[in-house]
Formats: sequence, structure tokens, C-alpha cells
Amino acid sequence: MKIALFIPCYVDQFYPNVAIATLQLLEKLGCDVSYPLTQTCCGQPMANAGFASMTAGCDKNFIANFSGFDYIVGPSGSCVLHLKEHLHDDKRPEQAAAIRKNIYELTEFLTDVLQVKNINASFPHKVGLHISCHGQRMLHLASMSEKVEPEFSKAEQLLSQVKGLQLLKTKRLDECCGFGGTFCVTEEAVSVRMGQDRVKEHVYNNVEYITGGDMSCLMHLEGILKRKKSNIKVLHFAEILNAQ
Repeated sequence: MKIALFIPCYVDQFYPNVAIATLQLLEKLGCDVSYPLTQTCCGQPMANAGFASMTAGCDKNFIANFSGFDYIVGPSGSCVLHLKEHLHDDKRPEQAAAIRKNIYELTEFLTDVLQVKNINASFPHKVGLHISCHGQRMLHLASMSEKVEPEFSKAEQLLSQVKGLQLLKTKRLDECCGFGGTFCVTEEAVSVRMGQDRVKEHVYNNVEYITGGDMSCLMHLEGILKRKKSNIKVLHFAEILNAQ
């Protein structure tokens, strides 16, 4: 399999350890991974702000970088979702369609494609799980409380394989953290209050770490934790699944 690693721009700039952990994790699991060096932003921030017409350059660059791979894997559900739903190029519709079909969020790729049963990782800590809205409701990475259906969580499926990890669940598993991309800028007060409410349950559970599949949501929670002078840290799934 020819696998391309897609690293969102905010991960590249602010959380490079997540990118490194993702690459190392995939290689540990036997994947042959390439990293297209001229990749840039996927265009999601512009689209979320109402300027979807301005993402054409991002689309063209993404298609140029990621065409021809069997799978494209990224450690960000929100960016992957944006590309699945919006990537297009009138001059190269077939390449765009192939990418939309073959791009995966990391935990989705590990569970659905690689079907990992033994992650071979160790992380002896108390961990709280944050399930991001887009991953849950649009990528179907976890069940939704408002639906009468069997419970499942692809993240939990993987975290349960990590030696020593104690997963402490919140009562409201699928509550939004309040980040919401540009929402946290346009509705700052509401966003902060939602984040504070989300953090409160993790504090009550006395966790050492909060993990999730999107550093954007974790970054929002991290800011609230730091302002509270909390000792709780945030880590991406990839960093825990790659821990030894």
C-alpha cells in the first residue's frame, strides 16, 4: 500500500510532535509512508469562515501532492472531513474524487483499514477522552447519545489496547468542547463557557491527561486548563498509541 501522510498546518506549526508520532506509529505498524513536502493548508479555515470560493488554490495543491496514493491518513478529523466533503477541481475531477474516497482520519484508518488488534504501547496514566463533534457525527468514529444504537468508539477500541492506561469516562461523552473553528473567535464567551464545562468533568475524574483526535479541540481545552493553572495535560491519540 502506498500511504501518504497529511499533516494539517496548525499541527505542523504548533504541535509537530503529533506529526512525528503519527508517522512513527504508522511505520511501527508496518506501513510504507510518504510525506509530500509541498503540502499546505487544506482550506478548511476559509471555508468555515464563508469564503469557500477562495479555497481553489488549496484544492489544486492538495490534489497535486496526494494523487496516486492508495490511502491518505491525517491526525485531524476536522481537516479530513473538510476534504472528504469539499475537495474538488473541475479540471481534475477524477483525482479529486479518488482522494475524497481514500482519505482517512488516523483512528479510522487504524481500526477500519489496518484492523489493529495489538497496538504495542504503554501509557500508565489516568486518561480522559474527548470525542470531537465532527469526528463523531460526520465521520462516525463513535456512537451518538441521541441515537438508539449500539455504543461504539474507535478511539476507545484502540486505547483499550494500551498497557497501563486507565480510561475515565465523562457522563456526557459527546458534549462539544466549544472550539468549533472560527466559532471560538466569533462567539468567544460561549466558546469559553462550553470549554470550561467540558474540562470540569475531567477535573472531577482526576485525570492526568485528556486525549482526542483533533489538536484543535485539545488546544482549546489546553488554554482553559492553563488559565485554571491545572496540572492536566493534553495529548493527541497518536502520541499515546506510540508511547513505549
